[in-house]
Amino acid sequence: MPTENKLSTKIDENVPTAARMYDHYLGGKDNYAADRAACEELDKVVPSTRRLALNNRRFLQRAVRTIAEEYGIRQFLDHGSGLPTQDNVHQVAQRVDPQTHVVYVDNDPMVLVHGRALLQQDERTAVIHADMRSTDEIFAHPDTQRLIDFSRPVAVLFNSVFHCIPDSDTDGPLAVVRRVRERLVPGSIMLMCQLVSDDAEVRAFVTDFMAQATQGHWGRVREEKDVAEWFEGLEILEPGLVEVSTWRPDTEVAPRQLTQEWIEFGGIGIVR
Repeated sequence: MPTENKLSTKIDENVPTAARMYDHYLGGKDNYAADRAACEELDKVVPSTRRLALNNRRFLQRAVRTIAEEYGIRQFLDHGSGLPTQDNVHQVAQRVDPQTHVVYVDNDPMVLVHGRALLQQDERTAVIHADMRSTDEIFAHPDTQRLIDFSRPVAVLFNSVFHCIPDSDTDGPLAVVRRVRERLVPGSIMLMCQLVSDDAEVRAFVTDFMAQATQGHWGRVREEKDVAEWFEGLEILEPGLVEVSTWRPDTEVAPRQLTQEWIEFGGIGIVR
């Protein structure tokens, strides 16, 4: 059985979080000096990170639109959703169908505060405070039960989040994927991507730096083969598992990272 993941409801502005660092890279304002300082240090070794974050956000928006338009999914469960920004999952999906239901999950208390403020007038969308590894808690949560019908196909999103949790037989990414997948009916979709690098020194530096900066709220930078393992048994949509800026780009001149010391790698799979 997975371990219990107890959460704090206190916002500590002196300890960086992945959600607030991501917000800073996207040009948001919901971050603190400690988050910005951590980004500056990270950029010294992996200077492509801001472009990587922007490309990841564009990938998420394209993917959600594709899932809604081409596969008719009308309910989304977004794990590790992060702070609200422009064109969030519910906004993209509800442009396709205003009746789409979305549940956001995050363990950062700041995400809970800002998300609920944004969504207080939207009865079809909710934010719950939970660790992405707490599958039983997430699926049984009253808001999840209210908004998601698991007898019908669901789009489950793990967008750029698995590098935030360490490997574990019960709580690592592969265990989480298997727990979630066994609860999904055929036709459901799983979106998964994370930070990967071919360079062992980059993987070691970023893993150690982020673990120290976030006081242990980090997993590791992985390799492409690790991500591929999560998709075993799923039907992977074209163009397969790729650097995400190349996943069905809107134009042939889509922005690219200037350097490739690490990339966001992943794709989308269908449960059959």
